[in-house]
Formats: sequence, C-alpha cells, structure tokens
Amino acid sequence: MAIKGFVKFAVKRGITLYLVVLLSIYITIVVANMGGMIDNFIKSQLLFDITYQFKRDPEYKDLPANELDKLIKETYKLEIKRRGLDKPFYIRSLVYMKDAITLDLGRALYLTSDTGSRSVRLIILERLPQTVMLFTTAMIINFLTHIFIGLYLSRHYGGKLDKLFIALAPTSVVPGWFYGIFLILIFASWLHILPYGGLVDVPPPKDPTLYTLSVLKHMILPLASWVISGFFLGCYSNRTFFLIFSTEDYVEAARAKGVPPRQLEIRYILRPSLPPIITGFALGLIGSWGGAIITETVFNWPGLGKVTYQAINAFDTPVLVGVTVIYAYLLAATVWILDMIYGIIDPRIKVMYGR
Repeated sequence: MAIKGFVKFAVKRGITLYLVVLLSIYITIVVANMGGMIDNFIKSQLLFDITYQFKRDPEYKDLPANELDKLIKETYKLEIKRRGLDKPFYIRSLVYMKDAITLDLGRALYLTSDTGSRSVRLIILERLPQTVMLFTTAMIINFLTHIFIGLYLSRHYGGKLDKLFIALAPTSVVPGWFYGIFLILIFASWLHILPYGGLVDVPPPKDPTLYTLSVLKHMILPLASWVISGFFLGCYSNRTFFLIFSTEDYVEAARAKGVPPRQLEIRYILRPSLPPIITGFALGLIGSWGGAIITETVFNWPGLGKVTYQAINAFDTPVLVGVTVIYAYLLAATVWILDMIYGIIDPRIKVMYGR
C-alpha cells in the first residue's frame, strides 16, 4: 500500500511541477521579449543589414533605385517569413515555448561561444561546468561546516562561542561578491599572492596537473567569498534547528531511557531536522547553478552568471530564455527528488504515502 501511494504521489508531483515549468517558461518568453518588442528590434536590424548588404555589393551598384528598393523589400519579406516573424506574437510565443521545452534553444542574437558558435545550447553547455564546479564546491563546504558547527553550538548552548556566532550572524546579510572585492584588494592587489580573477593563468599551462592547480588557485578567492558570506548565519540557523528538535518529547523520552548522547544527537535530533536543512542546501545549490551574476562578473569567472549578465546587457533574448529553461528544469527536478528523499529520511512522510 505504501509503495502504491508513493508511486501515485511521485507521478502527481511530477505532473504538477512540469505544468509549473511550462508556465514559468512562457512567462519568461513574454517578459524577455517585452511582449514582442524585441522581435520588432530584430526586424529593424534585419532591414538595416539587408539594405546595407545590397547597397555595398558592387553587383547592384548600377541598379536603378526603385528596383534596388524593390529587391531589398522582397528579400526582407522572405527573411521575415523564414524566421516566422510575420506571424502575431502570441503565435510566435507558443512556437518559442515549444522549442524551449524540447531544448531546441536556437541561436543567440549577439553572443557567441568560445568556438565562435551562436548556438545557445553550446554557449550554455560551455559555461555551465565552470559555474557548477565553483558554486557546488562552495555549497558542499557550507553544508558540511554548518551542520558540524551547528551541532557543536547546540551542545554548548549559551557558551562564549555560541554567543559569538549569534553576534556575528548579521554579517551574512552582506553578499558574497562584496566580501570578494575586499579579498581581491587584500590578496591580489596588496599581497600579490592570488590572481584577480579568471579561470586559469594566461597562457594556460599545457600540463594537466599544472592546469588543475592553476584553476584551483583561481577558485580560492571566489570560493572564500561565498563561504565567508554564509558562514555565521548558516551555523546559527542549523544550531537553532537542532535546539528546537532537542526539546521534543521523543528526545526527552530517549534521554530518559539512557540513549547515549552521540546516538541521541544523530538519530533523534539530526535526522528529524534534515528535511529543512537539505531543502535549503538543494535549492541554494540550484540557485547557484543559475549563476551568481555579480560574483562571476567581479572575479571574471567564465560561468553561466557572466553569460547571463552579458545577455541582459545585449538584450540577447534566446540566451536569457535558454538559461531560464535550463534553470527551470533543474529546479523542478531538484524539488521532485527532494520529495522522494523526504520519504527516506522522515518516517512521518512514509506514513502519508501509505494513506
């Protein structure tokens, strides 16, 4: 009965999340296109490019002005029809959504990949690994340190270290990129022991080991900025979760039965508090995969955040939509997987599946 309930819940939850993804993608298409205004800009640029091309071509230099104008208009109409820009925006928006859902992300208007391609999919796939490498590492470090230090603080509630973390928790309001600026000033500009930014030294080392060490060296400052930013608040938040769960009746009952402190902490305090902690970690991880725009710009890190920043400045709608589509799919998949994980780590949710 529990397995049947679990499958029913998983399917229902998956369908709901997929419908939310469809709605999010469509809203993104409408907003990124400014209700069709960007397409009008493309039409104007297209007419300008075609006119410039014909008037500069020596083959059409002696052509009468009226015939040249007629040829330009015919070419323009054919190009508009080929791109589907002759249809109303609401029809084009549905076509855009269909392409986005099938991950046919099209071609960028202005941005190019490192190899010179304008394929949106290639642009994103080139930059996503750098973002995942940097911010996944930061999130894992934060997750582990926040749990272990949070447990330590909850065991020593009211102590000097506990009071210190409470006092310093508001420092986490400052974003990571702000700390990054100070780290650059200290370790790159003043001490000259770490690079200002980028992914690797210029020119890149040819030896794989040296290349890896160079990347790790360039990761230190952006990684440190994110770890420092969320350190005190993350530890304080986890410590608060553990303190709340340590006052539950079942914990007091287990303590009265003589359960060893370490086992009590792991089975009766840590495990029930994991769902909200894992939720924060997973959603934060996906959010970081979307690209920390300012952080990557400050450190000149060639990731998805920097691409998003460039696409915003260039009004490159296909790239913006492509990044949003990838992020939406990752977010929906993460939420769905989290729901499944909850059933494993929280016995109360297993009971719900069996209903």
